[in-house]
Amino acid sequence: GPSPNTSEQGKDENEAQKLRKGLETTIIVESPNVLWDDVAGLGQAKEELQESIILPMKFPQLFTGKRKACTSILLYGPPGTGKSYLAKAVATEVKCPLFSISSSDFMSKWLGESEKPVTTLLIMARERKPSIIFIDEIEALCSSREAESENLKSGMKTEFLVQMDGVGHDNSGILVLAATNLPWTLD
Repeated sequence: GPSPNTSEQGKDENEAQKLRKGLETTIIVESPNVLWDDVAGLGQAKEELQESIILPMKFPQLFTGKRKACTSILLYGPPGTGKSYLAKAVATEVKCPLFSISSSDFMSKWLGESEKPVTTLLIMARERKPSIIFIDEIEALCSSREAESENLKSGMKTEFLVQMDGVGHDNSGILVLAATNLPWTLD
């Protein structure tokens, strides 16, 4: 019969597949069709995104050494000012998939699962890189420790921050765009 090690490994793979399928219902993966010119106004934000994301992703050979490309950006402002729309326009402009999640949905569905969902999300993004992960309502995941009421999300937040730092992983080609209405609550 199969060795205990094999059945344990099969159990882990099955668990990973279930987690991935569950994540696919939480995450919207799309190839948006929002043209840069469709975004009205927001001149300064568009210019910053152009210089820090779009040019480095389109011409990576120009951004080496000390001129490294930006790997994460926080978009903030009141509701309805175009943060999500900007993220879609960036993904359209650089022709890469957009992994879009609502932090509060993510937290409510995966609370108590610790770091596994975050790790799986990053694996999915690495498989399709270059890719963009857009996290709306980032404050639900990364509120400051003083504002943090449940200790349960602490493991998920720590794993998220470790993964974003790219510790032990090659995160080149993955951009994290986050949006919040409450930047002062972030850790």
